[in-house]
Amino acid sequence: MNLDQARFNMVEQQIRPWEVLDQTVLDAFRFLPREKFVPTAWQNLAFADIEIPLDHGEFMMHPRVEARMLQELAIKQTDQCLEIGTGSGFVTACLARLGQHVDSVDIHSDFSKQAEQKLKAINITNFNLYNDNAAAGWEGVAGKLYDVIAVTGSVPEYVPAFEQRLAPGGRLFMVVGSAPTMHALLITRDAEGKLERRMSFELMLQALQGAEQKPSFQF
Repeated sequence: MNLDQARFNMVEQQIRPWEVLDQTVLDAFRFLPREKFVPTAWQNLAFADIEIPLDHGEFMMHPRVEARMLQELAIKQTDQCLEIGTGSGFVTACLARLGQHVDSVDIHSDFSKQAEQKLKAINITNFNLYNDNAAAGWEGVAGKLYDVIAVTGSVPEYVPAFEQRLAPGGRLFMVVGSAPTMHALLITRDAEGKLERRMSFELMLQALQGAEQKPSFQF
């Protein structure tokens, strides 16, 4: 595989057509080695327009969805970032490249360990990884507020606990709903502390583990 050509095609044929035009986001996908975060069995599809299977029934998001999320968050180099759902560690790498620091939380300890190894292998060090169930919110680093919060799995209903961790000027991205109807939400907090919730694009995204819709009781 010509990796440079595959990366170029991913950006030009998948990500740009999904209205991702922010050059810093496009550069992250051009220069970060996504293939190093993909399971060995799926290496040949590292840049394909698919959700790549991970362990525990989890998946890497489509590249276009990862990129659109990062664009919505408008990440600056001074931003403190929080990621809910480390997964493969690739979005963690993107957040670390775009922002100043990222704290990332995952329910699976092996994901955290593997992500740490992969991040350090490409010389990314501005991160901390945590093992916890953060589906209903995360207390984590006590008192710390974040400029950017990315929730990388869908939740059936809006979780207000995440917005409590937003700093003034902060942005929170999450996907709310259940199949077949889900929407991306961007929540912002202004300098005075007022929150604004804006519904963005429609998509389908696997549920954040621990936040899955519970089946209704059948008589």
